[in-house]
Amino acid sequence: MKYSEITKLKHLAQGKATRSANPAIVRNSTVFFKTMQELLNQEKIIKKGSKFDFYEYGRDGSQTTIALQNFIAELELAHATFLTPTGFSAVALAIMSVCRPGDEIIVTDAVYAPTRMITSKYLKEFKVKTHFYNPEDFKTLESKVNKKTKMIFVENPGSNTFEFQDLSRIIKLAKKKKIITAIDNTWGTPFFIKPLKLGFDMSISSATKYLSGHSDVMLGSLSVNKNVYKKVKFCNKILGYRSSPDDAYLVLRGLRTLDLRLRKHEEITKKIINFLKKEKKIKEILYPYKKGTQNYENWKKYYSGATGLFSIFIYSKNKNSVLKFVNSLKLFGIGQSWGGFESLVLYQNQYLERVYKKYIKTNHHIVRFQIGLEDPNDLIADIKQGLKKIK
Repeated sequence: MKYSEITKLKHLAQGKATRSANPAIVRNSTVFFKTMQELLNQEKIIKKGSKFDFYEYGRDGSQTTIALQNFIAELELAHATFLTPTGFSAVALAIMSVCRPGDEIIVTDAVYAPTRMITSKYLKEFKVKTHFYNPEDFKTLESKVNKKTKMIFVENPGSNTFEFQDLSRIIKLAKKKKIITAIDNTWGTPFFIKPLKLGFDMSISSATKYLSGHSDVMLGSLSVNKNVYKKVKFCNKILGYRSSPDDAYLVLRGLRTLDLRLRKHEEITKKIINFLKKEKKIKEILYPYKKGTQNYENWKKYYSGATGLFSIFIYSKNKNSVLKFVNSLKLFGIGQSWGGFESLVLYQNQYLERVYKKYIKTNHHIVRFQIGLEDPNDLIADIKQGLKKIK
């Protein structure tokens, strides 16, 4: 019998051996074998494929991390999933698995700041050239493609300015030119969109965010298809990227309520957006809520829901008043990350290093909100009192 994804979230990764609703937390470095032949046989099983019950050495993981790998692979419709200590290390693993000296990589200009750093600065030391494209203009991507292009790296939407792209168009171009594609899908999660089903080779999630949902863990996942599986497996092995069984367990716990939390984040965020769009001090809301816009249409085309992260665009000649607005908020913590139960806010201009400088202008300010699971009326009242500070 086929079950819905909502049901799968509740039943995957049960502890069959312990007859528990959850898998056991297995912490290990050494794994014992009865004979040398048994150890060698297990190494062959691991080398052969992506499905196995345990590793031959604790550095590679334990039954707990395997349970999470299999869980996320099921959600992603992936050939396999690799776990890393942070979301950004999953980005690094994806890129370093396939890019070699002389290659070129094309990256969305709206990309996460550390991803910009590893592509434009770190890879440069290894003779890998990076081109950035405008996420709102497909032609700028198309114009960068050449015989040396090895990868197109997409972040959809951009985690500060939230541009939504026509993903199928990118995939069609990449397949025609035999270019590997990767997407940072942290905002949408594999619950709202299936990048590998669309045709991407790699799908990245910072499990620190919505997959965990409780702001108490750092972990990343890289889900792949058969096309890149061996390359990623080899790179993962030699780099030694690993996540702890305790962190894996916390993400497994969070995944049980992923559907409920995401729908609630979406519901509350819509109420916040409806309030904000009436406020004159806010010039633009960077969120897919306005029908007929390119962002809305591309979001609607590929996603089954929207999450709780967005930005607002404020025009003010007084930067300090915008900072006072941020600082005055009582229910919004000032802090990095997002995807947890609590609401957050950040003044983001310092992170807007861009080639296509749509938002980097004098007196233009970007403030990013993560909408948590508080009472929306309380959040609205808090923002309302804070907006009085903007001049």
